Amino acid sequence: MDYTDLPLDEWNESHVKYWLESIGIKKVYVEKLCEEEVTGPALKILDDKFLKGMGMKQGQIHILIQKRDKLLQGNIGYQDKIGGVTALDHNKTHSESKYPKESDSSTEEKKGNQEENKHKPASDLKPASLPRGSLKPQCSNEKNTTHSSDTHSEMESTVNISVPLDPVRLSPFRPFKSTDINFKYVKNSVFAPETGSHDLIIPCHEYKSFDTAAMLDRPRLQVKFAREVIKFASACLNIRTNGTIHFGVMDRDKEKNRTHGQIIGIPIRETEMYVDALDYIEKCFESSVHATARQCIHPPVFIEVISTDSHEQFFVVEVDIEPLFDIVKGKLFQVRIPDFIEKSNKINFERDKIAFQRVGSKSEPVKNDNLIKFIQDLQERDHWRKKAETFNHKNQTDSPQNLGRKLSVLLTDGKSCLDSSVWYILVANKCGEEDIKSIDFLRHINIFCVFDFDEDSSISGLYFKYKKYHATTSHFLKDYSNDNKMSTNDFSKHLCLFVKKSWIFCNGRSDFPGNEKACDENTWIRTKRKYLKKAVSFICDDLLPKGSFKVLFLLFSPVEKPIVDTFHEFYSEMNGMDFIICLSESRENYEKWANLAQASCSIETLEQQSIVGMKLSHVDATIQSKLPCTTNYRHLPVSTKGLCLLPTLEEEKMYSLEILCADQCDDIILDLLSTKEIQMIDETFYRGKKVSWKNFWLADKRKCGEIIEREASKELSRMLNDVIYGSLFQHSVVKLKVFHEPGSGGSTIARQVLWKQRTDLRCAVIKTTFPVATVCQHAVDFRHYDEKDPQNCLPVLLLVEDYDEEYLEDLIYTLMNSMGPNKKHSSKPSFILLCCKRSNAPNKFCKASPLDTVSVTHKLTDQEKNQFRTKLEKFENQKDFKLEYILTFVLMSNEFDPAYVREFVEHLLKDIDLSSQETSLMRYVALLNFYVHNSYISLSHCEAFLGLMPYEEISVRQYDFISNLSEQAQLIFIKLRETTTYISSIRIIHHLVAKEILCQLSGSQPQSKIAMKLLQEKVFLQHRFGREELIKFIRDLFIRRDKKSRGDNTDSLFSPFIEHICTTENPEKAIEVLKYAYECLGKDAFFAQQLARLHYVYEKFEDAKFWAEVAKSHLPNDSFILDTEGQVYRKWFNFIVDKKSDEEIARDITEIIEIALKAMKCFRATQQAAKSERDTMNNSGYFGEVEVGCRLLKLLSTLDVFPKDAKGENPELVQYLLTDYIPEDIKKPWGNLHSRLKGLRQNIYNALDWISEDLSYFQTDKNQADDDDKREEQVNNPRGWLKRQCKVYATFFSSSTLIEENGARSETQLIRQMNICKHGGGNVTTILSFLSDKNDKKSIQSLEKIISLYSNPKNVDDTDLINYILCHFTLACLSPGSSALLNLRTLREFSKRFFKKRHATFPASAHFLLTLLYWPDAALDKDSSSDKDDILKSALNTLKRLHDIKIKDVAPRKKRIYTIFFLGKGYDLTKIVSRTKIDKLMKGSLDERRKNWQNGEVWKIPDVHNILERVNGWTEDGRVFAMGHSGRVPILPLHFDSVPPGNENVKFYLGFSFNGLAAHDIQVKM
Repeated sequence: MDYTDLPLDEWNESHVKYWLESIGIKKVYVEKLCEEEVTGPALKILDDKFLKGMGMKQGQIHILIQKRDKLLQGNIGYQDKIGGVTALDHNKTHSESKYPKESDSSTEEKKGNQEENKHKPASDLKPASLPRGSLKPQCSNEKNTTHSSDTHSEMESTVNISVPLDPVRLSPFRPFKSTDINFKYVKNSVFAPETGSHDLIIPCHEYKSFDTAAMLDRPRLQVKFAREVIKFASACLNIRTNGTIHFGVMDRDKEKNRTHGQIIGIPIRETEMYVDALDYIEKCFESSVHATARQCIHPPVFIEVISTDSHEQFFVVEVDIEPLFDIVKGKLFQVRIPDFIEKSNKINFERDKIAFQRVGSKSEPVKNDNLIKFIQDLQERDHWRKKAETFNHKNQTDSPQNLGRKLSVLLTDGKSCLDSSVWYILVANKCGEEDIKSIDFLRHINIFCVFDFDEDSSISGLYFKYKKYHATTSHFLKDYSNDNKMSTNDFSKHLCLFVKKSWIFCNGRSDFPGNEKACDENTWIRTKRKYLKKAVSFICDDLLPKGSFKVLFLLFSPVEKPIVDTFHEFYSEMNGMDFIICLSESRENYEKWANLAQASCSIETLEQQSIVGMKLSHVDATIQSKLPCTTNYRHLPVSTKGLCLLPTLEEEKMYSLEILCADQCDDIILDLLSTKEIQMIDETFYRGKKVSWKNFWLADKRKCGEIIEREASKELSRMLNDVIYGSLFQHSVVKLKVFHEPGSGGSTIARQVLWKQRTDLRCAVIKTTFPVATVCQHAVDFRHYDEKDPQNCLPVLLLVEDYDEEYLEDLIYTLMNSMGPNKKHSSKPSFILLCCKRSNAPNKFCKASPLDTVSVTHKLTDQEKNQFRTKLEKFENQKDFKLEYILTFVLMSNEFDPAYVREFVEHLLKDIDLSSQETSLMRYVALLNFYVHNSYISLSHCEAFLGLMPYEEISVRQYDFISNLSEQAQLIFIKLRETTTYISSIRIIHHLVAKEILCQLSGSQPQSKIAMKLLQEKVFLQHRFGREELIKFIRDLFIRRDKKSRGDNTDSLFSPFIEHICTTENPEKAIEVLKYAYECLGKDAFFAQQLARLHYVYEKFEDAKFWAEVAKSHLPNDSFILDTEGQVYRKWFNFIVDKKSDEEIARDITEIIEIALKAMKCFRATQQAAKSERDTMNNSGYFGEVEVGCRLLKLLSTLDVFPKDAKGENPELVQYLLTDYIPEDIKKPWGNLHSRLKGLRQNIYNALDWISEDLSYFQTDKNQADDDDKREEQVNNPRGWLKRQCKVYATFFSSSTLIEENGARSETQLIRQMNICKHGGGNVTTILSFLSDKNDKKSIQSLEKIISLYSNPKNVDDTDLINYILCHFTLACLSPGSSALLNLRTLREFSKRFFKKRHATFPASAHFLLTLLYWPDAALDKDSSSDKDDILKSALNTLKRLHDIKIKDVAPRKKRIYTIFFLGKGYDLTKIVSRTKIDKLMKGSLDERRKNWQNGEVWKIPDVHNILERVNGWTEDGRVFAMGHSGRVPILPLHFDSVPPGNENVKFYLGFSFNGLAAHDIQVKM
């Protein structure tokens, strides 16, 4: 019952909770009050002291007390007569609460205005109410029955005035003479009015409320009950008609303002009181007939009155009267009516005998004047009774129903077969062994989940059989409660919904060792029903839209209340029975279920939606005959050129792949597809929908036109053949790329290639929503499935669409690793990845890598133009054909010529109503479709926006959204079905059409205004289905930037939409839109971040600072947010330095320095936050600190307080920064700056050192000479950036004057280090960058200069020693004969501290040098040495550990082993060869050189063979080893798939990296 219908005194904790939420009390306080068990009576006396004691704030207390006082004023009428609120006002409010004119979404919109309820599901925003169409109880008055009858009448009169406003729900009678204990009545439903005699067999009915009498003591109650029964019995017996008298049903005589025939029920203390009351028969009837009367008056039947809002037990007591002809023939039934005399406290019988008769609907005494005539007519009445009994006996047999047709219509909605897109939810109880044999149809329908009430289901029941054929996940009801408040999508993934069938054990599981045990009905209701409600609510409110699923109740065994509760929940959530079906072979099981279920739904409606009495085997056969596909198995090709079966269970286990079988679609029953349906499938594709396998299959079957094969498709097929049968690619994983302009048919081309290869290769489409590890495992399982020899399987062709580059690279790496240890070297790859990606410049990507890339554009070749023209002519020749049916194809035929598209849209929008909702929807969809790739709006959102509610009535079950739109909208919108959530959605046929629509419709209003209006549409932001997806698209509209790596034209600073507003309108408008989006979309930190960025780009630094702080307040530990704050101060500092004059700078110098120092502080905070982030690599804090620090040093060097000397140096600035010296002029003005400025050198040094080490692990192949991209140097050429910044940094701390003055003091040593740094010897990366410089001579001179600056290398610190030794290896690569070089033995001596200092911590570069120094040297290490092996192995172990720490959990980085040096021919330092030397031996562009490294072509170059030394080694179970000084040393294979299986002797080229020793070009020794 709706809590608003109850008196306040009857409110429980849930009612109070609903009320508190409705007045806007914060959720935390609502939950606390609920925990404190605040009921209605407690709410009445709440005071400030109690509320403060539980921690409630004063503002919330004020709202609660004020609203409570108003509630008390309006609730007086419930306790007494209506006081402050009139009955009419109450009825108006009550009526509005039950029958809102708005849709559900409108209700949610109103609720959404309250901040605390903004993100609640709809089910939480309003109290549950009974379904429409039922007579809803107004108040539970049973507890007042102990009052006087007058008071009771008054009470009922008060609270039931609103009854006439409710629709009357009629109740069927209990079948005459039935004693079925399962039969129930529903409280407040209504019988037909009392009746008189009809045909003597159909019983007449008489009602008695008996509510007051039911509370009397035993003698009084029995007299009252017997009096009414005997009067009614006498009347029926004398008229010879069957009859039933009902106690607990409102009669018309009592003035109680309740509906005549309304079932109210009465409490029963003892059934014996009513049974024994019929002993008055012998006392009231004449002795000659009392035995007959006893035979004709049946014992009382007690029918339970059920109610969804009350747990008290009430009953209707009924007595059947049956005057059988053989018994009553010729007899008159006169009675003496008993009465209880209150004065004497005795029972009295009337003196005169009275014969009663039925007169209309009443029992009236026969008047004495008519008694003789009445007796004379008995013979005639006996005759009619006998005739009625005879006729009734002949017509007792019922003709069987056409249940087969009824079942077909219920399941197919009148179509020829089941809709394969519809989900089925099963609700089942215990299934017997015989029933299990007849449920094969369940294997072939699209089951979403099962509510199973059989605890033994997994052992011997439904689950036991079903899991043999389908992949399932088992759950309990509690699993659906979502206690962690996950988003709908995340929670759905957590439960594996849409991936596997969810099997919900609703009442325990006998084979489960946990705490989920079966329990009795009452315990289940108390402990588990709340979880059932959450599960059903989640499925119906958040997951599956109405009409997309049906609920099947399978009643295999006797019914218990929990399964009926499940019906109530689904009925309530689905607003009726339209999509609920019940199947029961047993009439008895069904009737018990229906009698309990009628509390929500009438028996008649239940009958309409139920199949009862039909054998389960017949049900099974009937449903299987309506399946759209045959039940044949699907097949895959095998390496022996045959086929193997692919059972559904095995296919579902590989759920991250959409598998394309060799006989794909052959299971479709072609005869079931009408010509119109085939034409619709064809036209939908040519209107812009993604191609399906069914399109190709129908084309092959000649049922529709052939799909055009474009030149790119042929080229891709040729490349594929080269990969499979040629020798171009030798790796286990090969990728072929398709770059296509959006909407140019790239996806069709890729799938066309798969379709052609499905009988020769194993083909599948990767679902990129699943993690790489899952996809990889499934791909390997797919390759090996049912193959005899896993090492000789067919190649697997995998299509990857709209992928992220890191996802693809990680997938390739993981597939290689998974195949490497087990793969024999074969000419064919194991996996071929067909990578299909949109791009606005596909030709550019194709030119960069022509051997494995195909580009697809809107431009057609002459041959393609002819094909499109011919296809178009065929369409035009079809009957009733219109070009609008295939609009995208027509536009494609015209190569999406801008003028043609513009003209088409102009014609389309002519005379359109710009103010209509439909036009607004066009604007919104166009805005999203143009700016956000693959965006859409769910069908449910569109319906709610346009006010179309398609599933309210059965008559519109076949509702089609598109057909309800205008002609213009029908042409541009296309309906799709989302592949992960299966929610139907709408988008515009092509993004170029969306662009033109947006352009033309924004003529009347700018795009910023369209976006603002979109954000104001609360139905979009609050509607349930597809809400998360829509919010994501709207977020992307505002904050997702373009990136070339994703196929965009540019790398944009902001989202294309925001940049468009800045360009075509103004930045202020862009800021306004972003601010509004920030408020509307939950004050998202990343919107605040974008506002900060937008403000600093347009030099509004105070505002930028404000929004950066706002973003940080939301996410204080997010490194990217913190970096934005640093960038605000950095840009601010740069702006001041660049734009202000020297005089202004000098005046404001302390403020300017403060801004720079704040920027550096923010960047250091960024660094710390980035260290704790395991799944991202954010190094921007280090780069930012260095850039600001160096710029600040440059600014300081220009100040008059630090004058330059004759040499142009700043000795005084160096002294200030490195010592305690402070010039007098700035001692006080810069008071709070000194300590921070003196830490400037160390802070910059630390950041440079970190960047250097990071680049040592992850150096890019891009050299400055190759850079034609004008992006920031730190991103595009980080090594060049580092080298330049090190030189700038060192320059400010170099002073020859100070060295001469101070001799060997510590600061002098520091200045010497800065001189080394200035020459490029300050860190590992700058030293190694000499190898890639074009001018080798200059590099050699610099390295020799650096080495010479180390006067005593034995006494330098650890970092300097690392740099010193590395300079020797670098110089040896460039000039092996240089006189500055020391030999290997000497360098080994210098390095001893790296392994002798046990507790010291050295950087990875020290251990990297040990691998170079202690790899066995042919001249130096002729004798074996275990000590040297220990040094080498320890260094390798440490490198591996530091590498794992460095790369965190960022999967794509794990594959990037960057080899710096290789082992060459020779000895000492000359045996080390740099990677750059090998790079210079290759010809071609940078991309071509990269490709040579990736595919191993580099190892085929003769010059490489001449300079590198092959190392002998061996493999053990996929691992590679080589001989060290005395034992084996582990070597990392560059590609795991290059490692031969088993144990083999191998040879390879040895590389040195920061991840350890790497094996390249592994070959088995013959």
